[in-house]
Amino acid sequence: MRKIAKASLVALSAGVLALTQVGSAQAAPYWNKTVKCRQKDWDGRNIPTRTGNSELGWNHFSGRHNIRTCRIVNAPLNGKPDKNDGRGGLEYWGYAFDGKHRTVQIVVKAQVTRRTQDKRYDAGKGRMIGVITAFCKGMTKCPNWMNQSTATFMP
Repeated sequence: MRKIAKASLVALSAGVLALTQVGSAQAAPYWNKTVKCRQKDWDGRNIPTRTGNSELGWNHFSGRHNIRTCRIVNAPLNGKPDKNDGRGGLEYWGYAFDGKHRTVQIVVKAQVTRRTQDKRYDAGKGRMIGVITAFCKGMTKCPNWMNQSTATFMP
């Protein structure tokens, strides 16, 4: 009886140890890798805007920052990066105007590597993460007029 109890205790301890080791490695959060928009920058990078989730991509910035058309995101990307962090993080600036309202600066942040810098997201072999976020500088939400067809954009 003692041998069975001892063997059970050893097996239970090994099982708990294995679960602890597996549990410590966090699974990557779910994100939709489907490409919603794509724009080539002046350096030849084909940068996707993926559907994403609440932390990155279209689902992150479309509601939070009132960006509803690919034109708003693609305009800054149709140029050269304005900032480069040296680790695959690029920032592009663009401008929106319609002749009736003041000009608004658009900022698009993209990761042009396979993984995000915190290693939580992976686009897959041979692919890049793409647009992380986009927003209008100096405001929480972009103005509604930017989503209308009369708005004009430039990098």
